[in-house]
Amino acid sequence: MSDAYKIQEHKYDVVVVGAGGAGLRATFGLAQKGLRTACLSKVFPTRSHTVAAQGGISAALGNMGEDDWRFHFYDTIKGSDWLGDQDAIEYMCREAIPAIIELEHYGVPFSRTEDGRIYQRPFGGMTTHYGKGTAQRTCAAADRTGHAILHTLYQQSLAHSAEFFIEFFALDLIMDEEGACRGVLALEMATGQLHLFRAHGVVLATGGYGRAYFSATSAHTCTGDGGGMALRAGLPLQDMEFVQFHPTGIYGAGCLITEGVRGEGGILRNANGERFMERYAPNAKDLASRDVVSRSMTIEIREGRGVGPKKDHIHLDLTHLNPADIHEKLPGIAETAKIFAGVDVTKQPIPVIPTVHYNMGGLQTNYHGEVVTLKDGNPDHVVPGLYAIGEAACVSVHGANRLGSNSLLDLVVFGRAVANRCAETIRPGAPHKALPASACDRSLANLDRLRHADGGTPTAMIRDDMQRTMQNNAAVFRTGETLQEGVQKIRAVFESFQDVRVSDRSLVWNSDLIETLELQNLLGQAVATMVSAENRKESRGAHAREDYPERDDVNWHKHTLCWVDEKGNTRIDYRPVHMYTLTKDVDVVPPKPRTY
Repeated sequence: MSDAYKIQEHKYDVVVVGAGGAGLRATFGLAQKGLRTACLSKVFPTRSHTVAAQGGISAALGNMGEDDWRFHFYDTIKGSDWLGDQDAIEYMCREAIPAIIELEHYGVPFSRTEDGRIYQRPFGGMTTHYGKGTAQRTCAAADRTGHAILHTLYQQSLAHSAEFFIEFFALDLIMDEEGACRGVLALEMATGQLHLFRAHGVVLATGGYGRAYFSATSAHTCTGDGGGMALRAGLPLQDMEFVQFHPTGIYGAGCLITEGVRGEGGILRNANGERFMERYAPNAKDLASRDVVSRSMTIEIREGRGVGPKKDHIHLDLTHLNPADIHEKLPGIAETAKIFAGVDVTKQPIPVIPTVHYNMGGLQTNYHGEVVTLKDGNPDHVVPGLYAIGEAACVSVHGANRLGSNSLLDLVVFGRAVANRCAETIRPGAPHKALPASACDRSLANLDRLRHADGGTPTAMIRDDMQRTMQNNAAVFRTGETLQEGVQKIRAVFESFQDVRVSDRSLVWNSDLIETLELQNLLGQAVATMVSAENRKESRGAHAREDYPERDDVNWHKHTLCWVDEKGNTRIDYRPVHMYTLTKDVDVVPPKPRTY
């Protein structure tokens, strides 16, 4: 097989796949540490989806009032509905403070207070004194924080001589007989040339798989390519049943309206003009955690209090805010609402609906960013040479529900952590072990099969079936019936991929082939999500089952691991939640009822 394709070989210390916030923080950090680093990206780095992150990045700096990283630690555990690993959460919340100061020193243009400190706004679920007060913890660059961070990290990566391979599509991980990752095979889209990147470490920073759903805030590039590659390499994905619906996607368009709008005083209202969140979260109101707000909105719509001709969405009202504040602190939101909803936010409410936004699940890692898996009874067996960070990973700091502004933090803290870990364990310029001639054969056979696929069903039709199945059967509220039907339907969609048709045989700028490869990555994760959701017989965080409305800590306080093979067969196992901390500076938070 490898004779049919000419493969150009490269040798690096570390290869990073993905150039979003996590990938660039890792790339820059690795290069800074003296490791020869390559970064592959299927789009130009500053077009990566982190550029769309609006509201901010959390850290207990205390610039706008009292705060402490231990309060942040508590809020994140509570937000996770006690599924987050407390050692990893401690690491993230403690390291948040130096990580943000570093970002500022690298050149991120944060908004400022009157006395020149970084401006911080309140966000959902963020409190002081373990739930008693409201924290202003989210550091913001107006409402374009992701954009500011991404551009800064790209400039820093270039300044430290990292090498970029732009518009390269990663096809598969190259694993050896011992189960170690030895590199990645990629397609250069502009030329059709195949490239084998040999490395002592491969860092997957490929983002989430939001495009498995019909309506999502994700860019069309968010196809979870790292998760797809991991499943084909025989690795499981963790906690895939937990999919976050952001409460405020623009109705009909899916574009994100940041939680920062509610942090600045925006209010959700039903058809009667009521501020209905007072009923569901009397203390936090519109700034309850995202799963709580999304479910509350869905209940309002179900009970007939939705707005619009079909009574199928909700209003987000900013009309009571000072227009000068809106244009200073939320300029992008005002523009987005004008373009995609046709409203002037100073005079009219924005029509919004819960929209798929974030994947809590992903590749199981430890807080160093090393991929771990269940092997010989050890739930934390490290996979040599393989790392994952950002939305592609499940550390798990977000557990069953991520708090807003913890995602940008996750990218920066664990991008930094993986660079530190690689610097400790990889010697710059160390020789690469020989690979067998057959190392790329499975990947090449898969590429060849899809390139010449001449079935009866176009890629777009299979993708549409998958997206509608996920939207209908794994939504904000779930039941045993909808999930069982969903499992059957998504298995049938997976099966239908055998009949896919790719009309263009070229390897050069072949969007039909690339979209088919992306669909293959999405399908494995869609199956893992639906099967994991059907299997979890409780409600926890974003996984809300009407037939099991209560959280069940006796039977379900554990992480789901799901394997999906090339035929779509699944296997599920579990690993315990880490109920321990790294230091004695903070105590473990035992599970308790979650109210806002």
